[in-house]
Amino acid sequence: VQLQASGGGLVQAGGSLSLSCAASGRTFSNNAVAWFRQGPGKEREFVATISWRGSGILYSDSVKGRFTISRDNARNSVHLQMDSPKPEDTAAHYCATGLRPVAGKEQQDYRYWGRGTQVTVSS
Repeated sequence: VQLQASGGGLVQAGGSLSLSCAASGRTFSNNAVAWFRQGPGKEREFVATISWRGSGILYSDSVKGRFTISRDNARNSVHLQMDSPKPEDTAAHYCATGLRPVAGKEQQDYRYWGRGTQVTVSS
């Protein structure tokens, strides 16, 4: 399965931005999908994950209450709504999926990764 993240760009702190992840080659409707990010000079970190039916959702503490992950299995896509972003959210954001219907926060839970989409939050 090939994943393509899109929607990144420049946003002011306190604004909003929506990222999308589209799958091709194979559906990921039966699998958990996650967002990770890697800021400048930082290691890649977990942001959010959503189970195959959308009923199981986890967020990192740093984005909880500000970001919302959702999925549309009919369109084979997952979204990350970023509200009230902060400058520390500046990072390349990656979507990933694996072979499990439910997965956690660990990168090894996800086998397929897309190219990142850059999000830059200005203060």
